Amino acid sequence: MAAPIAIHLEFGGGAELLFDGVKEHHVTLPSQSEPWDVKQLLVWIQQNLLKERPELFVQGDSVRPGILVLINDADWELMGELDYQLQDQDNVVFISTLHGG
Repeated sequence: MAAPIAIHLEFGGGAELLFDGVKEHHVTLPSQSEPWDVKQLLVWIQQNLLKERPELFVQGDSVRPGILVLINDADWELMGELDYQLQDQDNVVFISTLHGG
């Protein structure tokens, strides 16, 4: 069984507005039978942190196009995207690049 892991989540570029305006969240993901990956993290975020308009954050089982995801300051595309297995003390940043006008 995978132990609980503590991670730091950051939301910026307007994405924080979907989370009651809170930009930083220090969370502990509970233990589960397999290691946590980003796909599971997105489900957890939807169920536990996202306050409004989920369609502006997720699309299907991934983030909506226009949201930049960084894992420990590296583009998540270099890290395996949804399949990246989270490690204790990881820093995951979601930045919206979409701007209204």
